[in-house]
Amino acid sequence: MPASKKPKATKLPIRIGYGWDSHEFKRGTPLKIGGLTLPHERGLGGHSDGDVLLHAITDALLGAIAGPDIGTIFPPSDPQWKGADSTVFLEEALRRVKQEGYAVANVDSTLILAAPKVGPHASALRERVAELLSIPQNCVGLKAKTPEGMGTDNAAIAHTVVLLQKAARRR
Repeated sequence: MPASKKPKATKLPIRIGYGWDSHEFKRGTPLKIGGLTLPHERGLGGHSDGDVLLHAITDALLGAIAGPDIGTIFPPSDPQWKGADSTVFLEEALRRVKQEGYAVANVDSTLILAAPKVGPHASALRERVAELLSIPQNCVGLKAKTPEGMGTDNAAIAHTVVLLQKAARRR
C-alpha cells in the first residue's frame, strides 16, 4: 500500500490485549506469582523471577496498545534482567499504556498449575494485582485450573486479557 494510502492511527475508546506465559518449576528458587511469594517447595525458572501472572499481564497490556512484547523490551539475553522483579516489567507496560492515553479498566486471568493450590491465595493475589494496576479489586478476575493430565504438571501457565479505556483528560 502506498504511504499516502496508509490508514491513520486511531485512538479507539477501548482496547483489548491478550497475554500468555509459562515457566517450568525448579528447586532452590522462591515461587513468585502475581507479585507475591507463595509458599511452595519449588519456584519458577526464568531469566527474571519467573512470575507467569505478571508476565502475562504485561504482555496483554503491551498487546492492547500494539506495543512490542515483554521479551523485546526486556530481552532474556540481557544480564541486567537476570532475577529481576517482574513488577519492573509491569510498571514499564503501564507507563506505555498511560503514554498512549489509556487506563486499565479490568483484567481477567487464568492460572494453570498442578500445585500449589491457588484458592487459599486468590484474594491476596487479586488484591496485589489490583494494587499494581491501580484499579479496584473487583476489576481483577482470577481463576485457577489444574492441568488435568495435559503433561504440564511441572509448569505454571498464565492466560490474561485486559481491557483498556481512554483515560480521562486532566483539566
